[in-house]
Amino acid sequence: MTVEAGNGQVTIAKRPERIVSLSPTATETLFAIGAGPQVVAVDDQSNFPAEAPKTELSGFKPNVEAIVAHKPDLVVVANDTDKVVAELTKLSIPVLLEPAATKLEEAYDEIADLGAATGNPDKAQQTVTTMKTELERLAAEAPKDKKLSYYHELDQTPYAATSTTFIGQVYSLFGLENIADKAPDAAGGYPKLSAEFVAQADPALIFLADVKCCQQSKDTLAKRPGWKNLSAIKNDQVIQLDDDIASRWGPRVVDLAKAISAAVGKAA
Repeated sequence: MTVEAGNGQVTIAKRPERIVSLSPTATETLFAIGAGPQVVAVDDQSNFPAEAPKTELSGFKPNVEAIVAHKPDLVVVANDTDKVVAELTKLSIPVLLEPAATKLEEAYDEIADLGAATGNPDKAQQTVTTMKTELERLAAEAPKDKKLSYYHELDQTPYAATSTTFIGQVYSLFGLENIADKAPDAAGGYPKLSAEFVAQADPALIFLADVKCCQQSKDTLAKRPGWKNLSAIKNDQVIQLDDDIASRWGPRVVDLAKAISAAVGKAA
C-alpha cells in the first residue's frame, strides 16, 4: 500500500502489526478505525482511549533509539521534530507524517490515510461518514435566527483562534460570529488578544479550552480587569471545554461540536 502523507508517498509492504503513534490525534483515530490491536506504543500525551499503550515516548522531542526499541513496522507522527522522519526512514521504518489539520476535509483525509496504511480502509470510511453525518445534523439543528458572537480561548495569554483555523471552521458550522476575526493582528489565525479587546467585543458566548491545563472558569474570568460585566459571564454563557477534545482533529471533533451545539441552543 502506498499512502500520500505529509511527507510524500509512503509505501508500506505489509499490514503493520507494531504501530507506534507519536500523535494523540492519530492514537484516537487508530483506535476508532479498529487498528487499536496493532498499536504497541503511544506517546506521553496520548491519553485517549484509556486502553492505549501509553509510554514515555515524546512527540515533541522524539528519541529515535527509544522508538526503535519498540520494533515498529509503522510510526505515525504529527510533527517532523528533530528530523525524526528522515532518521526512521534511514532505518527502513515506514513513517506517516499527519500534521495538524487546517480544515475538516484534511482531518477526513488523514483518517482515510491511517485506514489505508493499517489495512482498515472500510472502518476508516465508516468513521468519516459518521463524523460528516453527525456534524451536518448538529449544524442543521442549530438556531440561525440569532447571530451570536463568541470567543474561544486557547490559553490565559489570551490567545484565540480565528474562523480560518480548524477550530474556527467547526464553530462556523453553527453560524457564530468570531470576535477574533477582527483582531488587529490575526495573521496565522491565532491572534494574541488584549483584555480590553475582549471586553469591548463583549461576546455572547465564551468557550474555554484552558480548563484542565490552567483551571479557567467563569469565576476566574470575572476576576480579570474589565471582564466581570461581560454578557457571557453575567448570563452564565461561559462553556468549559475538554482541552484535549478542543485541540485535536480526530473523530472526537463531533464531541466538540455537540458542546458548541448545546451552548448555542441554550443561548439562542
